[in-house]
Amino acid sequence: MQISHRNLDGYGAPPIDWNRVRDTLARDLPQAPGTGGPDRHTVWLTTLNADGSPHLTPVGITQIGGVWYFSSGPHTRKSRNIAADPRCTVGVATAEFDLVVEGTANVVTDDAELHSVAASFVREGWPAEVRDGALTADYSAPSAGPPPWYAYRITPTTVYAFGTAEPFGATRFEVSED
Repeated sequence: MQISHRNLDGYGAPPIDWNRVRDTLARDLPQAPGTGGPDRHTVWLTTLNADGSPHLTPVGITQIGGVWYFSSGPHTRKSRNIAADPRCTVGVATAEFDLVVEGTANVVTDDAELHSVAASFVREGWPAEVRDGALTADYSAPSAGPPPWYAYRITPTTVYAFGTAEPFGATRFEVSED
């Protein structure tokens, strides 16, 4: 993975170090009250409607080795939007940064990867199982629609980090595959 950066800070703060951002992206972002900033981590996903307007919705994220995944029913607006245009943006506030991740979302079809995603969700407290190439459980977030749920992998192209603590700063990172 190749990373380039541009300092966006207009007040003289140095660029944010990519390793700090990468480490934050590779941490679990629990959604229980009192677990994140400001009080919990709410991850927001923006997809594009057919007319090009944005559609914003909260999603549950799990991460495996710094790769972010979320689930969604095939008939939800976000899933229909991604099927038509996989470009998306994800945003979350953490203790160190407000993060914006631009990229694409794609359905996970590899069986081993799908089982890893389910296991990661289970580790975080959601009892997901793999059945017929999708995730299922007794419940999910209301915004996910009814089961089954596709698992989506987010592939970043641009990451914005806005420091929320000393030394603050704002940096844009361009992410490309080797």
